[in-house]
Amino acid sequence: MQEQWKTNAINRQSIVSFSGGKDSSLAIYHAMQTGTVSGLIVMLEEQGQRSRSHAMPLDIIQAQAKAIGLPVFMTSSSWNDYEAKFIELLTHAKQQGAEVLVTGDLDMPEHGCWHDRITQQVGLKLGMPLWLRPHREVVEEFINLGFRSVIVTVNLKLGMTIEDLGKTLTLEYIQELENRGIDPCGEGGEFHTTVIDGPIFNKPIPVRKLDIVYHEEYAFLPLELDQI
Repeated sequence: MQEQWKTNAINRQSIVSFSGGKDSSLAIYHAMQTGTVSGLIVMLEEQGQRSRSHAMPLDIIQAQAKAIGLPVFMTSSSWNDYEAKFIELLTHAKQQGAEVLVTGDLDMPEHGCWHDRITQQVGLKLGMPLWLRPHREVVEEFINLGFRSVIVTVNLKLGMTIEDLGKTLTLEYIQELENRGIDPCGEGGEFHTTVIDGPIFNKPIPVRKLDIVYHEEYAFLPLELDQI
């Protein structure tokens, strides 16, 4: 069993794959507590204006990285060249001293893990401090540590509603989600979050909520940086 995935970041220098959401933010926290973090990796869509994973605006990603106090290494890619571009960023991070790629994955399969294959190819270790932990425990830790996040994407076919957009994860709200039969971590693709404050941030990220956008079974709450 790949138990070392949980502990590889301890006493090592890490680069963190960052989505801007709750799981990768909590993974950064753990990597900082047990080792050092040298930067964040963010993959962008072809136009270079939004993240590929959660469609986060570039200025919010940069504001998060600044508040965390870490450089962010970004590159634009299509799905066709995603792997090659990701490897380029990892190779650069290794040249800068990174020993481990940290991700916020919870349920990554032990065999056939894409991140494991890629890190081995580059010569890095893989660190997943949240791996195989109970979902409720993970999200409770996230909340109790003082992280603040906004739900920005919901899948309307998986029990989420328009009313969930813009909500903050709280202990009461995750209980409500569980009562509705929804994974409190959204690991089934039910929802995505944007983190705007927490113990790894030196200041909150001021955001303004825009009009809801619909696409197939998804509804999105776009955020923009509030330049006040």
